[in-house]
Amino acid sequence: MDTSELARLTADLRGAQARVGPRAQLVVRKTAKDIQRSARTKAPVDTGRLKGSITTSDLRTVGQAGTLAAEVGPTVEYGIYVELGTSRMAAQPYLGPAADQHTPAFEAAMEALGAEVMNG
Repeated sequence: MDTSELARLTADLRGAQARVGPRAQLVVRKTAKDIQRSARTKAPVDTGRLKGSITTSDLRTVGQAGTLAAEVGPTVEYGIYVELGTSRMAAQPYLGPAADQHTPAFEAAMEALGAEVMNG
């Protein structure tokens, strides 16, 4: 591969990023909201505090500074103990199963975007 081919590849990838990047951001945002919604449905309810604390990171920042990431989880300090259990309490998973539920759709959407980039 000579330098002109590398330059062409670089230009093609930059163009693909401009075309596909915003749609990838939407996929990440949608998946985060879907996981949040499912985790709230799956969370065990005693007082409702855990369920109400399940939030996403600021989804307006997805795609800024080249990142495609979002965080979903509870803000209450005991959320991890409910999810994983303790030596005195059985696990009651809610976040992991919610993420597992939406992983196939996320992967399929990102794969489709990748195929679009590769096929021009």
